[in-house]
Amino acid sequence: MTAKTKGASAKTKRAEPAKVTKYILRLYVAGMTPRSRRAIANIKELCEGRLKGMYDLQVIDLYQHPELAAREQIVALPTLIRKLPTPLRRMVGDLSNHELVLLGLELEPRQSKSAGAS
Repeated sequence: MTAKTKGASAKTKRAEPAKVTKYILRLYVAGMTPRSRRAIANIKELCEGRLKGMYDLQVIDLYQHPELAAREQIVALPTLIRKLPTPLRRMVGDLSNHELVLLGLELEPRQSKSAGAS
């Protein structure tokens, strides 16, 4: 015979509010070249589609702020830096490869190696 705890099944855990991750992103560009405009449009599209309300995107023109290139160790443009959440991540290019950007920002769930095996 097993003892049944009175009321144990009736207790429910309080739902904890989901912790919202805030993404701090900085996109460094050089003027409004076609490549810079593509990078800006691509990251805005991704952020609005996947991070709405959970991101802060700063677009920084290194022509206007050249001192930031050395401080942030920018060697190619456009460069996207994810400051938060840590660890810091960098991506270079016009950000048109959405899958690569999503992986770089760690927005896509990592699939286990056995998930697709048959």
